[in-house]
Amino acid sequence: MLRARTGQADATVARLPTQVDYENAVGVGAQCADLINQGYSTLVLDASEVQYLDSSGVSMIIMVSRLLEKHAGTLRLAGLSDDYQHVWRLLGLDTVFPIFPTVNAALDEPTTDEGAGAPASLGHVGSEAREAP
Repeated sequence: MLRARTGQADATVARLPTQVDYENAVGVGAQCADLINQGYSTLVLDASEVQYLDSSGVSMIIMVSRLLEKHAGTLRLAGLSDDYQHVWRLLGLDTVFPIFPTVNAALDEPTTDEGAGAPASLGHVGSEAREAP
């Protein structure tokens, strides 16, 4: 279901399946929790192959992010399609955790206590400046 590989000593990359929905979101979330419980403080979710993501999948990603925060870790989402980036921005999730164009970009970003769970910064996908209302 979820394919994981070690990216760095405290980071791992988990490639999401092509569909993340009601049928598999709980299982994918459990596999992510297992990675976190193994001691990885940075989890990069590779969404480059995701073709369908429903609200169950979005909820699972938020749950994984919260679990990582409890373990002083950080979630990074990489390779999200243009369509889902747009949805992510509409939901305001681009301000919750960093979104990166590629897995390598996500792994190259240094991990700091200040940056954990911080909004996407300059250079990240979905980090356009917003105008004040």
